[in-house]
Amino acid sequence: MALLSLNSVLNTAVSVLLAVLILLGMITVHEFGHYLAGKAFGFKINEFAIGFGPALYKRTGKKSGEVFSVRALPLGGYCAFEGEDDEGKVSGPVRLSGGLKVKTFNEHPPWQRIIVLVSGALMNYIAAVIIIIASFLCFGQMALKINGVIYDETYTQSQSFVAGDVILQADGRDIYLTADLMTALAGKEEGDIVAFTVSRNGESEVIYVTLRRDCDFENSSEASKLWSALGADTEVREDGVAYWTVGVVNYRFGFFKSIGRAFSYSFKIAGTIFKVLGELLTGSLGLDAVGGPVTTVMLTSQIASQGVQSFLEIAAYIGVNLAVFNLLPIPALDGSKVIFCLIEWIFKKPVPRKVEAAIHAAGFVAILLFAILVDILQFV
Repeated sequence: MALLSLNSVLNTAVSVLLAVLILLGMITVHEFGHYLAGKAFGFKINEFAIGFGPALYKRTGKKSGEVFSVRALPLGGYCAFEGEDDEGKVSGPVRLSGGLKVKTFNEHPPWQRIIVLVSGALMNYIAAVIIIIASFLCFGQMALKINGVIYDETYTQSQSFVAGDVILQADGRDIYLTADLMTALAGKEEGDIVAFTVSRNGESEVIYVTLRRDCDFENSSEASKLWSALGADTEVREDGVAYWTVGVVNYRFGFFKSIGRAFSYSFKIAGTIFKVLGELLTGSLGLDAVGGPVTTVMLTSQIASQGVQSFLEIAAYIGVNLAVFNLLPIPALDGSKVIFCLIEWIFKKPVPRKVEAAIHAAGFVAILLFAILVDILQFV
């Protein structure tokens, strides 16, 4: 019993460590995108930090004067530009560094600042696509597989899937995620006949499936309606344990097709994020369907510990998430800062820095409170 408990603790610790590594890695990649763009345009960078809190390691570049640090709290990081958080005027006396004139962040042209701001998200997206390509080439794409179908007098095998079918297309749409299948069937009614392209016994084949119920999905969490409509609903074993008759399988495409599908897959992930955000805003999806940092670490640790492919999948998903989320026009995020740069660029005059700083500060507090709230909702 003691040995079993120790193994459980060690497995949990390793899972959490994997989750932290994924999150820290993607945040570091994000900040490195800001760093590279800033260096390209000659921005003065004071510090590049991995993590937050007290510094565990510091090194200062002799020529650049830039500080590289590793800090105690691993869920974060930053690239600190000279004068980025200044609340003063755009123009002013230049600062001297080693006898050279140095512009502060806000003294650089708005278009340069915009590129620096979006480069973090761009780097996250590039990293995610590279990870997806590696996963697709090494393991294949995770595709939906029908493990079992319920037949009756109304819905025969000729009108349904058969066990072992791997879904590739539905109604002419390529299928990557369950959300894609829901989108393809949304609005269709019981009795409608839908064309599916499946892999059956290793061969691609077009079949026609009669839907068994209306596909009136209220939000993206109603996957049970989808499987019920396809006849792949839950069954009950003799021991009374319910199980889904749908699973996933690795399906390999050709080299170049895998690369092309990797980009499409990344767009699908981004689209799913926007869809969930839209459902949250309209109220069709409750706050209890999302989670904050604690929930993210818990879910990431569960998935990442399932194997190398799962590790790569969740890393790519988080990478796309960070790219999309950071470009949203929410105060304190890069997307909001881009909006302020655009205003300055168009009207040739910035929003007062103190006003901008106050808006970002309020946004940061709001994001923090929201993250705490959605985490609490997961445990009540």
